[in-house]
Amino acid sequence: MPTILSVAEAIPEFEIKQEQAIDFARELFSERFKDIKRLLKAFQNGQIEKRHIVKDICWYREDHSFAEKNDAYIESAVKLGVQAIKSCLKNQIFLTREIKCEEIDAIIFISTTGMATPSIEARIMNLLPFRENTKRIPIWGLGCAGGAAGLSRAFEYCKAYPDSKVLVLSVELCSLTFQRNDFSKSNLIGTSLFADGVACALVCGNEVNLDILCVKKTAPAIISTQSTLMPDSLDVMGWDIKDQGLFVVFSKDIPSIIEEWLKPNVSKFLSENGLQLSEIDHFIAHPGGKKVIEAYIQSLGIPASMTDISLDVLKQFGNMSSATILYVLRRFMEMGGEAGSYGLCTALGPGFSSELLLLKWG
Repeated sequence: MPTILSVAEAIPEFEIKQEQAIDFARELFSERFKDIKRLLKAFQNGQIEKRHIVKDICWYREDHSFAEKNDAYIESAVKLGVQAIKSCLKNQIFLTREIKCEEIDAIIFISTTGMATPSIEARIMNLLPFRENTKRIPIWGLGCAGGAAGLSRAFEYCKAYPDSKVLVLSVELCSLTFQRNDFSKSNLIGTSLFADGVACALVCGNEVNLDILCVKKTAPAIISTQSTLMPDSLDVMGWDIKDQGLFVVFSKDIPSIIEEWLKPNVSKFLSENGLQLSEIDHFIAHPGGKKVIEAYIQSLGIPASMTDISLDVLKQFGNMSSATILYVLRRFMEMGGEAGSYGLCTALGPGFSSELLLLKWG
């Protein structure tokens, strides 16, 4: 089965403590929300301690056109994307040697927070020595589910071409979508939660000689994947695209939807692969927020300790949309897994949708 061999991140330049974010939101929103003190508790209760963004916080106090924001997205996406790819291909924690760009057969690029044609991976290929016939597969619009979906598409590519090496590059610059004149509660909650993040994973087909490339005794192979779309749920999560840019759509019902909807999906998926939830050793979950993590625990009936790594990523980085699951995955891979242990990778996104991957360390 295709195996995830390396994962690395590129951390945006500017760090913002949650206390700074609270002061920023109070400054912008206090005159528009009579109950601002109560609403700002969302910043305190979400357990996020800090986040990273691509611009100094003063930049977000000013109005910027959609074009200005998108230009900033392209510039930072290319810069950080290059960093993430280099770090992934040179990662000595996972790799015995550097993987050359020329060895990569396909790049799957994931994003939902900016637009570019030519797409970002094409721009990066002009800066790094990839082969000119490297396959490019840009995917836009999957939101928080995009990182898991990117791994799933890499799995399918490597099953079709088992001697392939595939990069999954996720770039999400959520801060550049911030609307300082949007006084909706969705925008306020988004401001408390979302952040910028970039990560890259290397997936290899089963005809690649992993024994001579892998530092760890074990690495997670992708056994199976499942994509699920909930009918008539377009208003749960996503963007409203207006003249000023991307306006966040974020339903307060997401935690309750997860509690009711996720377990049947997971149970069906595992059953089709001859497993039960009790046999899962590693729960690699996209931490959409504190309430989302609590909904995972409640819905699946798993010990809270199985979400500790996801919660720690949320505390240190916030919700970086599709890139977040790769941050969580890297930490599981650094810890290593016993041969034969199973992992369930899950992320939820617009649609409303879920992406599931079954992993097995071997």
